[in-house]
Amino acid sequence: MDSLCSIPAFYSGKSVFITGATGFLGKSLIEKLLRSCPDIKEIFLLMRPKKDVNIEERLRKLLTNPLFHTLRREQPHCFDKLIPVKGDIAIENLDLSDTDRNMLIQKTSVIFHIAANVRFDITLRMSVLQNVKATRDICILGEHMKNLVALVYVSTVYSQLDKHVIDEIVYPAEVDWKKMIQVVETLDEQLLEVFKSKYTGCMPNSYVFSKKLAEQVIVDYSESLPCVILRPSIVVATLSEPVKGWMDNFNGPVALFIGVGKGLLKLIYADKNIQNNFVPVDTFSKSAIVASWKCGVRKTLMALQRKIFINNCILAHFTLNNWDIRNESAISLSDEILNDQQEFEYGTVLSEGVNVITYFEDCIIGAKTHLLNERMDHLDKAKSQFNRMYWIDIIVKASFVIFFIWIIYKNTV
Repeated sequence: MDSLCSIPAFYSGKSVFITGATGFLGKSLIEKLLRSCPDIKEIFLLMRPKKDVNIEERLRKLLTNPLFHTLRREQPHCFDKLIPVKGDIAIENLDLSDTDRNMLIQKTSVIFHIAANVRFDITLRMSVLQNVKATRDICILGEHMKNLVALVYVSTVYSQLDKHVIDEIVYPAEVDWKKMIQVVETLDEQLLEVFKSKYTGCMPNSYVFSKKLAEQVIVDYSESLPCVILRPSIVVATLSEPVKGWMDNFNGPVALFIGVGKGLLKLIYADKNIQNNFVPVDTFSKSAIVASWKCGVRKTLMALQRKIFINNCILAHFTLNNWDIRNESAISLSDEILNDQQEFEYGTVLSEGVNVITYFEDCIIGAKTHLLNERMDHLDKAKSQFNRMYWIDIIVKASFVIFFIWIIYKNTV
């Protein structure tokens, strides 16, 4: 394949398989692929039914998200390319039927493995089975795909937070991922939790521990598969595409802004000197697509940086420590793009020179409209509510001060 093949041309006629399609990152990736690669053949979406809702209904509901409004207006028939596939990363071999498995094997050219259990409080067993074993099952599936040109695994930069300098390499793990799977499948779950710290070591939770092991899975299978590892940091609202400030959850720093804006949050447990690590979700999507393109046309193993969806206000470990994160290779992706490919804004893969204040102003507006379902023409009402909360806070504090002064006065008289 011509190494100078454009990104839309690379995806023309290709079938893509995405896990984690219903999540924050998955939605953004789907939208970007459909909008910027109009000749893509089809996108298979691994989805599991929920209660009484089947995967077809879940897909219909997903497409009502405001993120897809531009596509619905400009390319209304592109959604016909989305094909839900029943499966579950928590079940052996992804719980795929033989028919769906054979279909994926015959048709898939690019895999984006995004799905993961990102909760910090899950058991070691769940994190290993859903984040490590599922990654192994994806790789096994990929080995049977004759047309596979790229397998993009979405990790997290925090999978290596035990190092002060995090370079764009895969560091060896202290625990063998194969033995870890055997352990969690053999030991009683309660007993496993007792010995949890023995396995996770200095990792603050089982999630980042499992993502570190999953990277080793990718490394081992990269001998037979064209693999790429993405390591985003905290993934937050869109920078510009297809709308500014879009998000569909309350994770990350925007949740703090909402709390402050509503007058509910006065203190944040953090070090003001700590560098914030975040990446807009549309930047993530562009990086994932460009990385798969480069892997597909050049057959090279890439180790990219930046990933995840970690709530900065939950664990102090991330807000009270600094890491020197290298991203030279990620930035160099922009050098791979031809000048005639600027139509879809791939020229700048990473957001350099972004005005952070302006960006988060857009995030706040996005949070107000997309998360709180509040209208921008009701700002006077919102300001009045904020002022009420502000004065309530002042009055309560003043009352406590007066009360304690009175107590001290009474005890000294």
